[in-house]
Amino acid sequence: MKTPTDSLHRFLFEHLPIRGEIVRLDSVWQSVIERHDYPPVLKKLMGELCAAAVLLAATLKLQGSMVLQIHGKGAVKLLVVECTGDLELRATAKWEGDLAQGKLQELVGDGRFVITLDPKDGSQAYQGIVALEGDSIAEILENYMTRSEQLETRLWLASDDKQAAGVLLQKLPEKGEVLDEDAWDRATQLADTIKAEELLTLPAEEILHRLYHEEDIRLFEAQAIVFRCACSRNNVARMLQMLGREEVEAILDEQTQIEVHCEFCNQRYVFDRVDADAALSETVPLPANQTLH
Repeated sequence: MKTPTDSLHRFLFEHLPIRGEIVRLDSVWQSVIERHDYPPVLKKLMGELCAAAVLLAATLKLQGSMVLQIHGKGAVKLLVVECTGDLELRATAKWEGDLAQGKLQELVGDGRFVITLDPKDGSQAYQGIVALEGDSIAEILENYMTRSEQLETRLWLASDDKQAAGVLLQKLPEKGEVLDEDAWDRATQLADTIKAEELLTLPAEEILHRLYHEEDIRLFEAQAIVFRCACSRNNVARMLQMLGREEVEAILDEQTQIEVHCEFCNQRYVFDRVDADAALSETVPLPANQTLH
């Protein structure tokens, strides 16, 4: 059976306190990288971060969105992935110079990993700063989940120019008497045998069969993932309202037009004096927590 492209599969180990997810990004991943000329090493990191964002967003059952950000002072300056609870994804990155192959910490330098959970309903967002402990995005996020969520979590991530993919395993709180003390170690050790090529090419059913054909696994129906950017011309108009007429007119006196570029989807919005005046005449308020990147 062929795995649907751009999909997330949840699965459970029957009678064991372990759950998991498998993600596969195809056209969504292409929508991320086709808008910018990212270096190969940066594409690999972005693909892994995109797969991880979907896996974690699905695990946390978000009502709003989750934003994963890596801020660095090395060659890689910024990696940002946003995934909503409905599995709508967008991502962007900033870098300097030619990026050579290297470990994550070497590329980022003195950096930090920020995770933001934004409910998008006007209530306060949660933000956590994660130490860059580990040589990969998977290791860093595993440390975060263990410390902040108190849930043992393992991630296996892969990406290339065509796909990004990943597997997540999570150990659930045990209820009653533990009948299989080796279950978690066995599950993670078997997952350690998965190869990047298998993650990127095999259907979810075949991955689970190869890894856990001796286990009783329940696989749920796939959930679709889409690329979607939150930017719009209306949002830019609302941003101009927030700036106020005096500041907007000062910018127009200097530049003759205002141009806003969305770094996620590469869309450009241009407002001349007539457009800006029309926007400033509107009275539509900016929605709660609505931002433009």
